[in-house]
Amino acid sequence: MSSPDLNEVRLQISQTDSDLLKLLAQRRALSIEVAKSKLASSKPIRDTSREQQLLVELIEQGKPLELDSHYVTQVFHSVIEDSVLLQQAYLQQHINPETIANKVRVAFLGQQGSYSHLAAHKYFARRAEEVIEHGCKNFKEIIAKVENGLADYALLPIENTSSGGINEVYDVLQHTSLHIIGELSVPVEHCLLVATDTTEEKIRTIYSHFQPIAQCSDYLGMLSDVTVERTDATSHAFEVVANMKRDDVAAIGNAEGGRLYGLTPIRTGLANQAQNFSRFIVIARKPVDVAEQIPAKTTFIMSVKQRPGALVDALLILKQNNINMCKLESRPIPGNPWEEMFYVDVECNVKSSNMQLAMEQLQDITTFIKVLGCYPSDDIKPTEPELD
Repeated sequence: MSSPDLNEVRLQISQTDSDLLKLLAQRRALSIEVAKSKLASSKPIRDTSREQQLLVELIEQGKPLELDSHYVTQVFHSVIEDSVLLQQAYLQQHINPETIANKVRVAFLGQQGSYSHLAAHKYFARRAEEVIEHGCKNFKEIIAKVENGLADYALLPIENTSSGGINEVYDVLQHTSLHIIGELSVPVEHCLLVATDTTEEKIRTIYSHFQPIAQCSDYLGMLSDVTVERTDATSHAFEVVANMKRDDVAAIGNAEGGRLYGLTPIRTGLANQAQNFSRFIVIARKPVDVAEQIPAKTTFIMSVKQRPGALVDALLILKQNNINMCKLESRPIPGNPWEEMFYVDVECNVKSSNMQLAMEQLQDITTFIKVLGCYPSDDIKPTEPELD
């Protein structure tokens, strides 16, 4: 039996991939039609029972094609997530027509290749045709770009599943008039990247931003005779290592960003946690309305009276109004020793009746309260099929 011609097989694979792309584009177009139908009916974007039924049917259809259930589920989790986010973006632009634009100016930390740069393009891929980039050296510069009208939006990393909340971002949010209008979570894959043909044993200096350094502390703690240098952003670390072209220096960051600078990963999976995600927030000069078909989050800050149980009393108001709190972070108030400002994320639309009542009740027992933004929740939890 003769072996198949490799070039011919590769041509068939390329044609199959091209056909898949056309089908995915067709499915995306149908997702928008679904979103249009939900404008009039006010039905929620997500129908998890429908998703579950769909996954079960697809798994059954895949069996005679020798496609295992894990493969089918994994593929369609991505397809369903994309469909949900696409429909959410469509509904949001429908009720906030002023946000529709072919070009958007976005400020973010670092330059091309930084995690913030990649996250900015991921978020606006569904919302604009072109992103005009404004790379910045620090969070204050990012905020200033939007406040002064030099950028339309800013993207800020707010927390990481490994290293926790980013205090500098919480602090700048406390003093700005800007509003949170969106969020996204992105998986983080830290790699050791080099510019020459070298080995891990030769590395004596590692460059990176302080967040990846903190998130890879277990790995870095095992190294001996290695100096760790902090940079303004991972993209700056890539630039430094690329320019030095030495076999004893490396950067920690993502492989996709490193490739823009000609760097190659020699070790992957450096983070302390195998599942490592960073959450970003999107801010703008004006707030947005969130369509009632979309799950919403509201972020607000508050300070409470200095008496026993004051914070508990405030949180009980959320419970009594059936509002789920998904994050609570405290930061010191400058100039007020031992007093704290609390940052609160809740899963609720700020315009809902229970949230409005909760805010009224909180006004009575807090010394300060301010809503930073209400925005669509980007946390698309995958639906798991129930199989016999």
